[in-house]
Amino acid sequence: MPSKRLSAVLCGLFLAAACSAPEPAVAPSTTAGEEALTASEALGEYSSLDYCSLVDQRKVIGGGNAVKPPLSSFESCRLEFVEGANRYTVTTGPITSGQDPNNQPYEYGGPLPEGVSVQQSTFNEDTACTRLLTFADGIRLSIAVTSDNTTPADRTARCRIADATVGSAAGVIGARQVGRLNLDQRSWGRVAPCAPLDQHELDAAAGAETKPAPALSGHSCIRGKVSFSLSVGADTTPGATEALGGRQVQVTTSGAFCQVTTHRPIPGTPERVEQATLSVVGVDGAPEDATCAAAREVAVAVFPKLP
Repeated sequence: MPSKRLSAVLCGLFLAAACSAPEPAVAPSTTAGEEALTASEALGEYSSLDYCSLVDQRKVIGGGNAVKPPLSSFESCRLEFVEGANRYTVTTGPITSGQDPNNQPYEYGGPLPEGVSVQQSTFNEDTACTRLLTFADGIRLSIAVTSDNTTPADRTARCRIADATVGSAAGVIGARQVGRLNLDQRSWGRVAPCAPLDQHELDAAAGAETKPAPALSGHSCIRGKVSFSLSVGADTTPGATEALGGRQVQVTTSGAFCQVTTHRPIPGTPERVEQATLSVVGVDGAPEDATCAAAREVAVAVFPKLP
């Protein structure tokens, strides 16, 4: 599963994707006769995008050695590899939009499709190097590299890998070779995550006046204090579980959040599982037990909606 450092990066990106409107892109001028490339033109239908098709493993890891096959999830692709004494994790995705003061201009030296630019993020930059492949409509593809070596000297290596991943994605997009997910009929990747949040049973936990707001990817949704995401993870042995909403779940806490997670095996893929995660954020001063009680109530209402 992603490290805490990586989870922090992805959490910030998800909130930006779900809660913000697109901002104009800072893109290079286009050549006469060629149109600036938008995200939908480059990536196709977001909900079926195979993020791992954007990652040329040979270009990204160079002389390193992959730890395991890339993990293809609904909103990202995660590649882990070892180079020298260090282990790196490269996460391509999700797509995001909206104002973000952490995003800054970046002079990327490689070729890019018309109307596409690259930005860098200062968020969590002591432990991650993040690049943003930004399309003409302001929608961005995030690329984050973390490592188990957090010394300042390793920052250069992380950013070198991030730039190589940008080059890989730009090359695939330019060649029109972006792939699609191949999902079985019962896959949670086919579930519209906002639909199960749009029910009165969630009014108390989410807020009675709140409405579901989907992320660009189509696999995450926020309604007030409640978020719901669908993804793919490694098939690890779970900790203590309990039965909620007709499923075995894990209940965990992280800061002000209480999360309830359940898994579904993927036929023919024994080392991967689909996972559904509900998260409820507590109000200031609210006891942890009260937040988790609300999260359990949400799980009872939402998880039976899954196929």
